[in-house]
Amino acid sequence: MPELTYSRVNRDILRTLETPGRAYWIAVALLAAGVVLGGYCWWTQIQTGMGVSGKFIPTAWFAYITTFVFWVGIAHSGTLISAILFLFRARWRTPVYRSAEAMTVFAVMTAGLFPLIHLGRAWQFYWLLPYPNERQLWPNFRSPLLWDVFAVTTYFTVSAMFLYLGLIPDIAAARDRATGWRRRLYRLASLGWRGTDTEWTHYSSAYMFFAAFATPLVVSVHSVVSWDFTMSIVPGWHSTIFAPYFVAGAIHSGLAMVITLLIPLRRLFRLEQFLDTLHFEQLARLMIVTGLIVGYAYGVEFFVAWYSGNPFELSTFLDRAFGPHGDLFWAMVVFNCGLPLLFFAPRLRRNYAVLLAVSVLVNVGMWLERFVIIAVSLTNDYLPAIWRKTFHFTWVEAGILFGSLCWFLLLFFLFAKIFPTVSITEVKEALPEPRRTAAAEGHA
Repeated sequence: MPELTYSRVNRDILRTLETPGRAYWIAVALLAAGVVLGGYCWWTQIQTGMGVSGKFIPTAWFAYITTFVFWVGIAHSGTLISAILFLFRARWRTPVYRSAEAMTVFAVMTAGLFPLIHLGRAWQFYWLLPYPNERQLWPNFRSPLLWDVFAVTTYFTVSAMFLYLGLIPDIAAARDRATGWRRRLYRLASLGWRGTDTEWTHYSSAYMFFAAFATPLVVSVHSVVSWDFTMSIVPGWHSTIFAPYFVAGAIHSGLAMVITLLIPLRRLFRLEQFLDTLHFEQLARLMIVTGLIVGYAYGVEFFVAWYSGNPFELSTFLDRAFGPHGDLFWAMVVFNCGLPLLFFAPRLRRNYAVLLAVSVLVNVGMWLERFVIIAVSLTNDYLPAIWRKTFHFTWVEAGILFGSLCWFLLLFFLFAKIFPTVSITEVKEALPEPRRTAAAEGHA
């Protein structure tokens, strides 16, 4: 970016925080309406009972837990792009990672809703929390559902602190130009940042610490989520490959969501100078790698089912591919493993329409993957007498899922207008050092 200067970086990025136009408010209003619709459907479920969600025996875990795993997976690319690539000094992450970090926090906030929705009596969620009480009652610490509470809470806390820490210098830059309520907000959030040598020294050390601390969470958190399934004896779940399989799938879906968000953001906020073809090419290359890993995991699952000699295991996997819902399985394979291979062609991975279309379909495919794992395995359990081969969405369930998507996008839209979505400080670090003019040298 040789044509950029320090002052222009400040001006162009802080311009995205200016008063939004009518189109922005229309989008926010529509997303808020979607959230209200989702809330109404949830209230209907609470008032009427869990039967309106479409759940049936033996498929007690259905779309809600599928969506929980999906949103937790979406959150993982933020840590990958921000922390791991920072440790490896990948400079192309600079204009991308802020949006990915924000996406991580909002995806975890969205995922945390679904265990509560799935409970039915959501107001009794405190039974999952280990706290001293006069009844001497404690949750089962051997339950993977309790492990989820610790894993997701830890991941949200670290991700939110990591996002906020990286924002502090940029908030200070916005504070110096803002007026009104924004100036008061930025003054409070910037914690008195002045950009002194001492502040930068401590900031750099803290950021490095959080990057190193957050990196293991990429592996640990979604591994814990996968143990929700592997600790059971349900055919199709009881497998040692689930931890790395879920981690690879999480990063794959997260990369797709980053592209899905960044392409419209680039256009709407006029960030073409900061988000150029190189950054999307690198994301597309990562998607090729993660797509191949996911495809390898699909193949290994079928091999292990055949090699085990377990008729129940083999029956479940054959039912996935050739049963009544085999079309969902093959759509999953094509979307997650086939379409990313298009990015081997440089012309296609530089085409923003193709990038956006493939990333959206990969997100659909990753939701289908979790759905196939959960729903199909439960409908083809050990007892053939209770096998049920059909399941369908109810309007309540579909409304809640749609509301969760609107909730996620609404949070991201609001964040993008309050805080910079591209790091001002790190973009400046990538610029060549400005030369001193002869007049300035003479004055000095």
